[in-house]
Amino acid sequence: MRPAAPILGARCYARSVAQGESMPEISAAVRSDLIRNGKLRVGINFGNPLLTRRDPNPGGIAVDLARELARRLNVPLEIVSCESAGELADSASKGTWEVGFLGAEPQRANEISFTAPYAHIEATYLVPPGSPFNAVSDVDRAGVRIAISEKSAYDLYLSRNLKHATLVRARGGDGAFKLFVSEKLEALAGLKPVLVKDNDKLSGSRLLDGYFSVVQQAAGTPKGHDAGARYLSVFIEDVKASGLVAKVMEQNGIRGVSVAPPAR
Repeated sequence: MRPAAPILGARCYARSVAQGESMPEISAAVRSDLIRNGKLRVGINFGNPLLTRRDPNPGGIAVDLARELARRLNVPLEIVSCESAGELADSASKGTWEVGFLGAEPQRANEISFTAPYAHIEATYLVPPGSPFNAVSDVDRAGVRIAISEKSAYDLYLSRNLKHATLVRARGGDGAFKLFVSEKLEALAGLKPVLVKDNDKLSGSRLLDGYFSVVQQAAGTPKGHDAGARYLSVFIEDVKASGLVAKVMEQNGIRGVSVAPPAR
């Protein structure tokens, strides 16, 4: 019987599987890429309340998938806790983790080899009472200030694609919401399920119809870990195809997050 994978404290300051196909053998190269000192060190962004939680114990979709990966590798799990996706991505080259769960973005791919996504989350805008905006496309105008969580996947996307509006960054989603309210900004960008809760906090505010981006939540490993990256890619396809991703979403009571389709 395989041992349980305990969580040890730490801080951070492809190929698709066909139906019925089994996971590949865990080679020496895979173990060398993914295991350090007999443990699987996984970077987790605890700033995303849709995928993680801290209380009473570390948990959530990303943590549950990390536990399953450690179980298959038959090693203890060490959670490397980060406060934001940006912090997690920035630590990829520092040797603090071998696997990370975060949104796949082109800028991050310079340092991280990503799998195909395991989940999709729509990103949109919340606007204050009396806003003239009705659609996502209305927001990108001169003079419009958008509060946003710095270095989030949707920050990276909007940084590439906005033509006229200005991004005003804060640390984390809570910080962005407070900035949006205190500075009376014209919009707040964020993950749709999170903005639904922010909408309840600010009377008269509205979520705009549609979305400007779909954040692709994936697993990744620092560049150069080629065997580990291939194993991770097969793992992600397997947990999607087997229904495990859908199961952990249901067990964690998460709405507004969808299982990503099989990789092409």
